[in-house]
Amino acid sequence: MKVLNIIGAWFENLLNHSGLYAMMLIQVLRKLPKPPWYPRQILIQAEQVGVQSLPVVLLTALFTGMVLALQSYVGFHRFGAESMVSMVVSLSMLRELGPVLVALMVAGRVGAQFAAELGTMRVSQQVDALWTLSTDPFRYLVTPRVIAVTMMLPLLVALADIVGIGGGCLISVALLGETPSVYLHNSIHFLTLNDFYSGIIKAMVFGSVIGIIGCTEGFHCSGGAQGVGQATTRAMVISAMSILVLDYILTAWLFQ
Repeated sequence: MKVLNIIGAWFENLLNHSGLYAMMLIQVLRKLPKPPWYPRQILIQAEQVGVQSLPVVLLTALFTGMVLALQSYVGFHRFGAESMVSMVVSLSMLRELGPVLVALMVAGRVGAQFAAELGTMRVSQQVDALWTLSTDPFRYLVTPRVIAVTMMLPLLVALADIVGIGGGCLISVALLGETPSVYLHNSIHFLTLNDFYSGIIKAMVFGSVIGIIGCTEGFHCSGGAQGVGQATTRAMVISAMSILVLDYILTAWLFQ
């Protein structure tokens, strides 16, 4: 019976959180078309999400492209297909590694930040104080964050794709003896617009998920400093798991 109680409590907690995420998404979709939109808050959050995430995102993309090129060369060299390295790096970065790795990095940084900020405001009653100022805390705190991360993640992914392909080119030219013109020609020749658009679509979905989960955990936080820490951890872990699950679903839908 104890095992059944544990399993039942786990499922109950899962359903409760899933309902909170669904309610938050519905609230965003309901209130997004109506003013006020607080453009200043959107710009502030966009700067925090986009500009401040550039170092970790670009560094991750650079070394991912370099490692991918090196490992692909080792494998293709056994079959005399070294010219396919550029195609593998480009397709992998555009379709999968770019959107997924960038989303995971942003989830760890921005999703946790959203949960910590809103959770601190919730436990210190700053959220309740906004009602006394005739300000809807949902519109002022949640909507700008969700809009910002949804807009900025595709831009970060596009930059990461360029840097990752450039890192693969650097390794191919410097260590593997391939010329830059051949590398770039093979990269462009085997790519289609659908490869690029699929990564951007994934980035938009991942950004929305990060914003919804991070804001939900922070907005419904309780229990003081310990509750804020737990909400931050949940936001990061659940966002990462959701990204990986949605990546499979979107891949099956976009490339069926």
